[in-house]
Amino acid sequence: MALAPKFAGQRLMPTAAHQQHTLEIYLDYVCPFSAKLFKTFYAAARPIITERYKTRLQVIFRQHIQPWHPSSTLTHESAAAILKIAPDKFWEFSAALFEQQQEFFDVNVVNETRNQTYDRLANIGQRVGVDKNEILKLLTIASEIDENGQLNTGNKVTNDIKAMVKASRVVGVHVSPTVYFNGVEEPGISSSFTATQWEQWLAENAV
Repeated sequence: MALAPKFAGQRLMPTAAHQQHTLEIYLDYVCPFSAKLFKTFYAAARPIITERYKTRLQVIFRQHIQPWHPSSTLTHESAAAILKIAPDKFWEFSAALFEQQQEFFDVNVVNETRNQTYDRLANIGQRVGVDKNEILKLLTIASEIDENGQLNTGNKVTNDIKAMVKASRVVGVHVSPTVYFNGVEEPGISSSFTATQWEQWLAENAV
């Protein structure tokens, strides 16, 4: 599936002229299995890809919201804000967010307001070098009726979230992590993939 220019930060590397393959990884920031896959990929597979396969394979992080995790939307909104402000920080921010994902599990968000959760997410952005105030400008929900009398106002990344959700639905992704290779689901890649398995898979497929 094509990637909208405004989501370019989700691509691991800029498109090279001779890239032939596309690996799309659908992940939810508050899914433990997504975190497991991402951490191994980021630490072990990413360096191999950037060194050996950067002209053969493009990798796209697809943000996949799972509504049975209520805070999933909020975490993905924060990443959407990063894409707008500093797309080159998207992967680094994602790595930091996955390291702290338990802080956004149900028990740890149930007693705070939506804007308080945004504030904690913006702190993660700040730690990877993105201005916290700029993040909050995109995320914060107004506490008053707007000039048009609307109550369901959303924030400045709502339309981006809609586009991401539609993208997942178009290809029928239900759970995370789900991986697509050249437009076809790749069930062989799972959250339990080890560094060695990633290296073997890349050697067999990214050619």
